[in-house]
Amino acid sequence: MSCSAPAYITTPIYYVNDRPHIGHAYTTTLCDVWARAMRFDGRDVFFLTGTDEHGAKVEKSAKERGITPQALADENSAEFRKVLTTFGLTNNDFIRTTEPRHEEQVKLFVQRLIASGDIYLGEFEGWYDEGQEEYVTDTRAKELEFKSPISGKPLVRAKEHNYYFKLSGYQAKLEAFFAANPGFVRPAGRFNEVLGRMRDGLQDVPVTRTNFSWGIGMPGASEHVIYVWIDALFNYATALGLGDTRGALATERAKYWPPQYHVIGKEILWFHAVIWPALLMALELPTPKCVYAHSFWISNGQKMSKSLGNFIDLATIESYIAKYGLDAWRWYMITQGPLGATDADFSPKHFHEIYTANLVNTFANCASRTSAMIEKYFGGVMPDVDTAEVAISATEGAPTWSAFTHAACAKTLQQYADFELAEAADTALSIVRAVDASINETQPFKLAKDPAKMAEVARILAACAEGVRVAAVLLTPIMPAKCAEVLAAYGSSLDLQDARTNARWGGLKGGTRIAKCAPFMRVEAPTVVASA
Repeated sequence: MSCSAPAYITTPIYYVNDRPHIGHAYTTTLCDVWARAMRFDGRDVFFLTGTDEHGAKVEKSAKERGITPQALADENSAEFRKVLTTFGLTNNDFIRTTEPRHEEQVKLFVQRLIASGDIYLGEFEGWYDEGQEEYVTDTRAKELEFKSPISGKPLVRAKEHNYYFKLSGYQAKLEAFFAANPGFVRPAGRFNEVLGRMRDGLQDVPVTRTNFSWGIGMPGASEHVIYVWIDALFNYATALGLGDTRGALATERAKYWPPQYHVIGKEILWFHAVIWPALLMALELPTPKCVYAHSFWISNGQKMSKSLGNFIDLATIESYIAKYGLDAWRWYMITQGPLGATDADFSPKHFHEIYTANLVNTFANCASRTSAMIEKYFGGVMPDVDTAEVAISATEGAPTWSAFTHAACAKTLQQYADFELAEAADTALSIVRAVDASINETQPFKLAKDPAKMAEVARILAACAEGVRVAAVLLTPIMPAKCAEVLAAYGSSLDLQDARTNARWGGLKGGTRIAKCAPFMRVEAPTVVASA
């Protein structure tokens, strides 16, 4: 049974110091598929993305280009908005940390933390990762051999007089929270990674910096700028107006808190899994239900790098979409991406193989051959026969089509809800594979040569057509355009808020016009250049 509770899903807000690439596109597509699937199952979903626009790196980059930090932020934030259009994303809001609504609420949150004693003025000396803008403990620095785990650049020794958040005071609460919520960090390997790092003991974290000026000023201490990571984390709450609970924004959106999923890359796990819940505990706000930290894309077996020429930037992504189509790109992201604990290798050859095997040879071929046979043998009209009790194969104990697709629907929607997106895709596609297997087993194209067997052909093809329709319904969150194309050809409309009714067996009525369709066409394989 579907859940009617409001649901909130977020991407990280993307740092405007660089332009969009495959990592940004991947995370946002994951969230889009989940949001579409949950809306499809009747849930009221709020999907947030946006840009993180403060900090020393933005200030430095702007200075190097001879423009203001705001101009750089505006320029690159626009690039991220372009991604939303390119990928047809269904986010409900796009937040920028330079917006007044965000800045005002961040100050209100910080004032509350000062009043509660969770923020204090102090001095800190320790190791600092300039690329990540993150302090690390002495123990952690030694483990990392005094190098950034992300950039590989040396850590620097820093000493600053700043405001600090008493993270150390939440060690016991966080340990108890993790013990009570083993699914808070996913996948499981990430959960264990956080627990291992917490055993070193938590250190208080800076809330402000004084070595740059591009950021939100500390209330009552203008020489201090609120640390970019503290500023950025609050976006999830400020987008819903939670900093000003009496405001109109909170009245409208507070129902979505807490988030069902914060979907992030693994490099920012610590901030989201430890610092963020501690801040929320200090503010007496409910904690997110899950932080899902996916792995990275690599390219042809190597870490992506502009110098190596294997970097998948927005222009490269657009070239794939131009050749294969947006839904093919979405399919590859969802089914082949690094949602688990290991990185995923992106290669032109593999992309083409998956496209051909899953989308051309399976989904499109099945929709095409079924519609073509109905056109050939029944004039393009759905046979008026009852197929609910027809078995999916002649194998003893094989389920009926009605039972098989009902179970597949329930399983697919549960997998979507559990953020098992590749599994959901496979379960829905299993219906298509069952249709193909039925055609290969019964061979209606041979039976049709005997006029006395046309009733049997009608039952077979009617079941196959309905199977294609149900599969297209369930695959809609991943491939909305192509599934809509198939459903239109099969004379079906779609209620985007009622997947279970739409996927119920028997929706394709006798007499419905069915047109021949081929949603994915074969394309030329990419040229592979042999390395020297």
